[in-house]
Amino acid sequence: MTVPAETLQPVPWDADIASAAALIADSTRAAILRALLPDRPLAAGELARLAGAATASFHLAKLLEGGLISPGLPVRSLRQSREAAALAEARTCYDHLAGRAGVEVLDGLLRQGLLEEKSGRTGRDDTSSHRFEVTGAGAKELGSFGLNLKQIRRSRRHFAGTCIDWTQRRRHLNGALAAAITSRMFELGWIEHGPRRRSVRVTPAGFEGLASTFGVDLP
Repeated sequence: MTVPAETLQPVPWDADIASAAALIADSTRAAILRALLPDRPLAAGELARLAGAATASFHLAKLLEGGLISPGLPVRSLRQSREAAALAEARTCYDHLAGRAGVEVLDGLLRQGLLEEKSGRTGRDDTSSHRFEVTGAGAKELGSFGLNLKQIRRSRRHFAGTCIDWTQRRRHLNGALAAAITSRMFELGWIEHGPRRRSVRVTPAGFEGLASTFGVDLP
């Protein structure tokens, strides 16, 4: 059987698929892409650490050249600048509080002695090797705050770990405990959803509650 010559011509997008596949086939670049999938910007140094590479610059350049990642968009208006500042102050990261508010809450929990830090990974999706346990004082305070720690511990997800906050370059709390704290803050009216996806506003009641409960002072 003779196949017509025109059917042997390469399909225009075949080369693109092959190029993308070649980029992803590299283990370091694949690890970088996995780290970026949750839609959270990460610094090159953090990506290098997550990918187990000495540097990420070379691999990021390859991914950018291949169109698999895009550079950050410059702020071009006062509105964009204000929105970026608002996200840096308070937002959600998946289902837990992030931004400066999230970072300060973790610092407050540790400073008040409500959490204590343990070594060791808490799960495959963690971006750090830290985990936390609630202290005796923490159990009492978080119970008064309205949390059922026994129920939270029954969750199939890890209890308490950290994310590196992409705007603050510091840690905020993640895991089942962080989700429960954030949910309770919404219930109490301490925080409310902002106009943009994931954006959060701390209310006047929230400023007062965060200060009195967790020792967090957000000016």
